[in-house]
Amino acid sequence: MAKRKMTRTSNFPKVLKTNLKTSEEVVRINNETKFFNNFDEFLNKIEADRNQVGKTIMEFKFNKKRCRVLSQCNKFPDWGKGVIYWMFRDERIEDNWALLYAQKLALKNEVPLHVCFCLLPRFLDANIRHFDFIFKGLEEIESTCKNLNIQFHFLIGCGKDILPSFVERHKFGAVIIDFCPLRIPLSWAEDLSHSLPRDVPLIQVDTHNIVPCWVASDKQEYAARTIRNKINNKLNEFLTEFPPVIKHPYISSLKADLIDWKNAGKTLEVDKTIKPVSSITPGFRGGMKNLYEFLRDRIQFYVEYRNDPTKNGLSNMSPWLHFGQVSPQRCVLVTKKYVSMYKKSVESFCEELIIRRELADNFCFYNKNYDNLAGAADWARKTLNDHRKDKREQIYSKTELEAGKTHDNLWNAAQKQLCNDGKMHGYLRMYWAKKILEWSETPEEALAVSIYLNDKYSLDGRDANGYVGCMWSVCGIHDQGWRERPIFGKIRYMNYEGCKRKFDVKNFISRYK
Repeated sequence: MAKRKMTRTSNFPKVLKTNLKTSEEVVRINNETKFFNNFDEFLNKIEADRNQVGKTIMEFKFNKKRCRVLSQCNKFPDWGKGVIYWMFRDERIEDNWALLYAQKLALKNEVPLHVCFCLLPRFLDANIRHFDFIFKGLEEIESTCKNLNIQFHFLIGCGKDILPSFVERHKFGAVIIDFCPLRIPLSWAEDLSHSLPRDVPLIQVDTHNIVPCWVASDKQEYAARTIRNKINNKLNEFLTEFPPVIKHPYISSLKADLIDWKNAGKTLEVDKTIKPVSSITPGFRGGMKNLYEFLRDRIQFYVEYRNDPTKNGLSNMSPWLHFGQVSPQRCVLVTKKYVSMYKKSVESFCEELIIRRELADNFCFYNKNYDNLAGAADWARKTLNDHRKDKREQIYSKTELEAGKTHDNLWNAAQKQLCNDGKMHGYLRMYWAKKILEWSETPEEALAVSIYLNDKYSLDGRDANGYVGCMWSVCGIHDQGWRERPIFGKIRYMNYEGCKRKFDVKNFISRYK
């Protein structure tokens, strides 16, 4: 019998058939893989899943544990003429609990719905690479808002400073904000709670974590093992399907200004020499397309290849997750559909997407020193201090490290990947940061340089995961003490030879000469 030629899309189920036991299993898996026929069907299936839980947010029982009232007032005033959602961490319309709550509140009070984004002239080490990603995502949001009869406002300035007068002038009856555990956004929320009109409620919704940060735990957790059960025990309650955002029925007399996206960055005071990454498409559709391709082509290899920088086995979702252009909860809901096919890979991916990611938010929320040595555990600070004066065979300046001019060709290649691609492979990022500790005069300098380089070049910089990654590498956060060594003390050690045992180092280096 002649062999039937397999198309690319049929390669996905081909991997499975050697393990099938029954014809019913064949039918079930074939039905599931129809989800992967093409990208449009992928999105349509997700939209159908949303519609199954209700045609409107008013038909959906919203879990109010996702919300925190930050103001003294908690009731929508009689004079309110609209609800406004200040979007900053979670820049999306679809699968956004904060926006859904804002729409539910607006529908209940029969008023228009508004969304705003407040543009700062600069924010930490963000540069034009990051703002280009933001602007292209926001342009997509503006278009979606028009179709949904939601006014999208692009405001210049910090929300804590400009929103109070904007709210008062246009008689908004409630302000909804999303949640970020970092010091600066938390201070914005605190300041806004005092500066808004006294009878306007300010409500924060954690739409970034599946289990809201303040619900998952009321304290800083020591490690993944101490938070895992706390989160897993609450997943049945919070890992639910999203309802759809509907076309808003109440028309606003306040029309948003037209936005010139080509000149959106004219007020920025940032480094414009770090160019955007052309190979990554920003926005919800770009992120969902990447997720679709990961599930179609790479999820089956995730466990085997996730620590191999020469293999394309990762999801590469971090830029879209960082900017909130795709919901982590949506990623989990979609990925879990394939647990029967790729159980180990799905479980491993969900561990990273849920437990490790939300552990990072927990650390930054409950430890205000999340980016300096004062935030490290006592044992880690002691061991680094004990070895503070150990001899360093090499010491490199921040300038030399940034230029990738060290004696270690693997480290240089990893740094070039970061600069060129806006992302470093996760396994290499651990090696990269630990080598900075080895080559710096002090652990304080090592931590500061690793955070600086990550924030400047990585699309997912200035993120709880990035801070925790650097703190894990340099300060042993969420880790334990290991065999004592020079410089590192009891901080976990990584070296070149260990990398050679993990993957083809020469192959990786050849890609970034």
